[in-house]
Order: sequence, then structure tokens, then C-alpha cells
Amino acid sequence: MSDQLQKFMFSAAPVRGEIVSLRNTWQEVLTRREYPAPVRTILGEMMAACALLSANLKFDGTLIMQIFGDGPAKMLVVQCSSDLSMRATAKLSGDEGTIGDSASLVELLNASGHGRCVITLDPRDKKPGQQPYQSIVPLSGVDGPLNSMAEVLEHYMHHSEQLDTRLWLAANSERAVGMLLQKLPGDGGIVPHPGELDADTWERVCTLGGTLSQDELLKEEPETVFRRLFWQENVQHFEPAAARFECTCSREKVGSMLKMLGREEVDSVLEERGHVEIHCEFCNQRYEFDPVDVAQLFLVNALSQGVTPAAGQRH
Repeated sequence: MSDQLQKFMFSAAPVRGEIVSLRNTWQEVLTRREYPAPVRTILGEMMAACALLSANLKFDGTLIMQIFGDGPAKMLVVQCSSDLSMRATAKLSGDEGTIGDSASLVELLNASGHGRCVITLDPRDKKPGQQPYQSIVPLSGVDGPLNSMAEVLEHYMHHSEQLDTRLWLAANSERAVGMLLQKLPGDGGIVPHPGELDADTWERVCTLGGTLSQDELLKEEPETVFRRLFWQENVQHFEPAAARFECTCSREKVGSMLKMLGREEVDSVLEERGHVEIHCEFCNQRYEFDPVDVAQLFLVNALSQGVTPAAGQRH
């Protein structure tokens, strides 16, 4: 089965849902970098969650989910575009050898209580001066540390979006999977007549979702999970959306970044190392610029700004 996300809507109440399964997309991430098992699990859950949240957005752009930690894991990042093209990476503190197989989210990312989750919505075609929308929530709630990615993101949705949302997430070395249920405001959805609303639908489907174990979510295909949980519900399904791994890095983008650093900074690296090497944290691609490449880069930059190179100036 291909990687895909399935949306659905309960007919008797303004409640929507999504279920996603990422196998090839997740494997593309894992083949590029080896992570300790607990870090891998959290990053996979973030990837599934990012797809679920992105699919609910009505904009053309990228959703970026970042976890900044104060433990052995310093940063986890997932990016998901409107077309469900995705990439992900994690940065560890350097002492990952101390990470045990049973390390919790709190131990990895919120050891001192300073961990935070940042979600950024970056439109593809921003207007001049327009900044991406960004929301930051701590990895702790009023009752103490949040113990899972599902709790972190439910906390985020409640405080930032004011939407009742439940999430079930799981990941292993093969798949990253997740399910989302969300209660819509007002009489949204596909309810034909307000009088036909079932006020108990939200509580009922959340209770059914609560019977879903991570093992079951990982073992069974989405169609099987859905049938087991909601076989008695009247549900409308929408056309599935395909997900895939895609990194947006390129030599041109790296060149633009070097030009932003400035000739002096780049020349200092050349003097020290003989070349400039940039490594993409997402896809593990390496870009190397030798002295000739750098000279060409800044020559093009100077000409584009209408500046005559010093060697060609006439007095």
C-alpha cells in the first residue's frame, strides 16, 4: 500500500477525522541517518502528526514542526508541504550514547522543563513584508510535563487553535502512523439538518479511539483500523492524498546562502580548509565549493548588482 492520508467526516455531528500511514516516506528519512530508538520513535510520530495537521490547512505552503529540547535531543524538525511532500531530521547533543532504549519524551526533550514546540506556517507566495505565522507552546501543561507527542499537540491545538482534538501516534523502524479526530465549531460538516445532530458523537468516537493501541496502529493497515473502530458509524470518506519524501535543498540555494554570509566570511573558510562544504541535515546531501566555484559565485553576484569587478576596473 502506498503512503497516504485518508480524510473522513462523521455524518451525525461536526466531527472530522484523518488517518495516515507513512512507510516509504519514513524509510527515506531513516536510510539517511541512524537515530537511537526513542529519538526515532518521537521523530516518526512528529512526521505522522505533521501530515495530519497539514492536511487540515487551507493554504499553499509549508507546515514546520520543531521541538527544541533541553536534554540529549536538542532539536527535532519535520516539514510538510501542502502536497504532503515531507522531510525530517533530528539534532542530538553529542552524548547520544547515554540514551537508553526506554528513554521517555521528558528525559529526551524536557529534562529541565524548558523544552518547547514551535509550529510555523510558511505560505509559498508571501506578500512583501509578510512573516510566517508561528505558535510556541511549552512541553509542559498545568499539571506538569507532557509525556507524549500526542499530548503535546493536543495541548497545542487546544491553546493555539481552540479546537478539541485527539491524536493517536506511533512509529517504529518500519512505519510512522497516526489518527486525528477533531470537533469542529458550530454546525460544520455534512449534517443535513440541525435536528439530526448527535450530541454524543464526539465523546463516543473519542472513546472508541481510546481503545486503539500503538501496536494495533502499527500492525494493521488504516482501512482495518478504521473498520474496527467505526464500523457502526455513518461516515463519509474523501479521496486519499499521497505522501512522499522530498528535500528542497539544491546547489543554487546553498550558493544563495553563501552569498548572504558574505565574501569575507566564505574566504576565511577557504583559507582554513581549502574548500567550503555544506551538508544538508535533511537528506544528507553534501555540496562542495572550491575557490573557483566561490569566485564564480561572487562574480555573478557582483555583476547582478551592477558592480564592476576590481580586476576589470579602468581608471
